[in-house]
Amino acid sequence: MLYAIMSQDVDDSLAKRQSARPEHLARLERLRDEARLVLAGPLPATDSSDPGEAGFTGSLVVAEFDSLEAAKAWADADPYVAAGVYADVVVKPFKHVLP
Repeated sequence: MLYAIMSQDVDDSLAKRQSARPEHLARLERLRDEARLVLAGPLPATDSSDPGEAGFTGSLVVAEFDSLEAAKAWADADPYVAAGVYADVVVKPFKHVLP
């Protein structure tokens, strides 16, 4: 089943994001390589794809996992969690309708 992993950043998270980004992306690339990743990306703090110093306010990942517990465990092991980037992470089942 698909799960949406919605993460909210702490204030001024940009430096923390940058330091943990290579490990964070490597995990997402593994999901992609396993054909389990639907989409993933950060939420810019400004109305721009490149928010610069404003940074990001969170992230969204939609991916396939065996269970809600497995999705939560994967989210809990994110390098951004360990680096203190995220203030809150919510994982919910997701039903893909369109496109």
